[in-house]
Amino acid sequence: MSKLSIRDLDLKGKRVFIRVDFNVPLAAGGQEITSDKRIKASLPTIRYALEQGAGLILASHLGRPKGKPNPEMSLKPAAKRLEELLGKPVKMAPDCIGPQVEAMLPKPGEVLLLENLRFHPEEEKNDPEFSRKLAAFCDLYVNDAFGSAHRAHASTAGMIAFVPQAAAGLLMEQELRYLTLATTNPPRPCVAILGGAKVSDKIEVISNLGKVVDKLLIGGAMAYTFLKSQGQPVGRSLVEDDKLDLAKSLLDQLGGKLLLPVDHVVVAEIQEGGTNEVVENIPDGKIGVDIGPRTVDLYAAEVAQAKTVIWNGPMGIFEKPPFDRGTVGVAKAVASSGATSIVGGGDSEKAIKSAGVADRISHISTGGGASLEFLSGITLPGVAALTEK
Repeated sequence: MSKLSIRDLDLKGKRVFIRVDFNVPLAAGGQEITSDKRIKASLPTIRYALEQGAGLILASHLGRPKGKPNPEMSLKPAAKRLEELLGKPVKMAPDCIGPQVEAMLPKPGEVLLLENLRFHPEEEKNDPEFSRKLAAFCDLYVNDAFGSAHRAHASTAGMIAFVPQAAAGLLMEQELRYLTLATTNPPRPCVAILGGAKVSDKIEVISNLGKVVDKLLIGGAMAYTFLKSQGQPVGRSLVEDDKLDLAKSLLDQLGGKLLLPVDHVVVAEIQEGGTNEVVENIPDGKIGVDIGPRTVDLYAAEVAQAKTVIWNGPMGIFEKPPFDRGTVGVAKAVASSGATSIVGGGDSEKAIKSAGVADRISHISTGGGASLEFLSGITLPGVAALTEK
């Protein structure tokens, strides 16, 4: 990695600002966390910094409070959960800037969590004065919030101009290592699996990965746009008619690298438990909702030969069983391949977990939007701003 890592910093006796991703889901009323996986993902960096003798200022956003305080989006439940996980006190600041926060700044070995950064509109505006106030609290800066690295906000990019050194945390370092491997020099054969509803959401990913991978396997509703661009019947399946020319040009550009489904699960109406059938050609009036079993076998055979697999997006409407079979089948193939496997995107992660194979995936990205932009070849502001080695 070309950027400084937290391992490269002298943390002893320093006050370290760590941008974490505690944007956790809360039950109605904002008092109870329904999933603490993002807090758990930050623990290695937090523990490492404490072991090195640092005092920690943790900062995050939560939800979309629209630039003003909202008690239902307070980080207080996150502070409480972090305290339980760390087994040591975590002080909760009443705000993220100001004299009250300054009076609570941590000594070595202490942890302070700032209140929701987005309670101030200046955070998302990347306001220089707000950035300067955040930076004034610390000696060193660490970004461990890969899920926010594609945002040029005060806490992810702006404040770095006002600190002497800015490094990647252990989680950020892991994300960059795997995603850089996938997009630059992957062990071959390298196979990418892309799903989801729209070609327009994945144009840059398809174009960028098309230069790197040996095979690109397409599933999800965006497959129907590609199929229609070839003149194949798609019935009433979801199609982006304004992207047909683009789909055709991508097929021409990528040649035999890009594989499309050879059979489909179709329905008359999308509903759980409805009658469905497997067809090779989608009849008029029917809607494609998943890849068929022959396609699962075809894609599994490609994955079985791979040394690197990159996956983003489900193969069908996987949240409505039995239309999850294609996605689960591909997930099991990826897990069984023995390849270095990199999964990005919230839906892909849910699919991996529903297939029961999450523990056999090399890396599941914590940032859906950020990983998609990275795979598209877009520079992430929160990464670009970090100090070069």
